[in-house]
Amino acid sequence: MKAFIFDLNGTMVNDMPYHAKAWTNIINGELGGSFSDDEIKQNMYGKNAEVLVRMFGEGRFSAEEMDRISEGKEEQYRREFISELKLLPGLAEFLERAYQAGILMAIGSAAIPSNIDFVLDNLNIRHYFKAIVSAHDVTRSKPDPESFTKPAALLGVKPEDCIVFEDVPKGAEAAANAGMKAVILTTTHPVEDFINMDNILHFAADFNDDYIKALV
Repeated sequence: MKAFIFDLNGTMVNDMPYHAKAWTNIINGELGGSFSDDEIKQNMYGKNAEVLVRMFGEGRFSAEEMDRISEGKEEQYRREFISELKLLPGLAEFLERAYQAGILMAIGSAAIPSNIDFVLDNLNIRHYFKAIVSAHDVTRSKPDPESFTKPAALLGVKPEDCIVFEDVPKGAEAAANAGMKAVILTTTHPVEDFINMDNILHFAADFNDDYIKALV
């Protein structure tokens, strides 16, 4: 393969429980919702404004209100997660081996830029990635393929020459829509949540998995 494209949350760092906790505090605590943990987990993908519309419907919040709510949620997430911030097991070694092998790498994430910076700069791994595509860089969220086709274009590689690393069904679907194969990290969803997706190469708990190691 010529390129690896990584989702961030749940794929490079196991932080989805912290996002879920922050969303629960905001949605049920501050905004008066009464949603179950499972309802929130199933809907907290894509841009934050899309999550709010998904949960509360169109027109409930103005754009300015959604921006304020979103920033409060992300500040809470970063404050809670900073002490636990670390790469998934085996990822540091995998990134270094791929880098030394000359494999191009990029990030294609629905995270906002400040959250991507939070991970890359605190863990000192920015130099591995030749392209970074955030929620602010796309017009449509996953499962639209833009989050993956755009970093591939920035790297100058064809979709069929990329492997996507993801952790959620919508991300795997976005990879399929981009014409890319995917490796799934099972940090967030069980294997059965990916039924009937024929672009998935492998499922792994982390990057110490023998299949993933053999990709470089």
